[in-house]
Amino acid sequence: MIVTPTAIPDVLLVRPVVHGDQRGFFVETWHERRYAEAGIPGPFVQDNHSRSARHTLRGLHYQLGRPQGKLVRCALGTIFDVAVDLRRSSTTFGRWVGAELSDENQHQLWVPPGFAHGFYVLSERADLMYKCTELYAAELDRALRWDDPALGIRWPLDGGGPPLLSAKDSTAVGLSEAELYP
Repeated sequence: MIVTPTAIPDVLLVRPVVHGDQRGFFVETWHERRYAEAGIPGPFVQDNHSRSARHTLRGLHYQLGRPQGKLVRCALGTIFDVAVDLRRSSTTFGRWVGAELSDENQHQLWVPPGFAHGFYVLSERADLMYKCTELYAAELDRALRWDDPALGIRWPLDGGGPPLLSAKDSTAVGLSEAELYP
């Protein structure tokens, strides 16, 4: 596999080796020793799977108290995946990085603890699968406004209209009002 730091070096883009032929493909999406050597330590305690329709934007989500690291991949379709650094002590605080993840490229994104995470669906539907380093805790769950001008995320919105949002995401706060990590 090839692991490349992004513009925020703590966020890593993983390009696993894909073995394919006329029958299909095989890809190893997690190998504890290899990923740890590449800077993705785990341990992972929860696996999640979400399905979303085209134009859905989920995020930007994060968890206080017990921040989650997430190893994200798109098993079906195509998404634009985003990580935002919410660590006030970081030199990259308030910056974001994005990557296109798809069932075609098989790329993964490592979003470390201390980051908000979100994604936008570019295909008819998308299945997102991700491993988490901490269990989900509803009382610690927070959302950051996806279109906060202070972040300036360049979402590749298509279709000319606004994205499909949950009630939580449509009422999320901006960076200046958000609860953040030290």
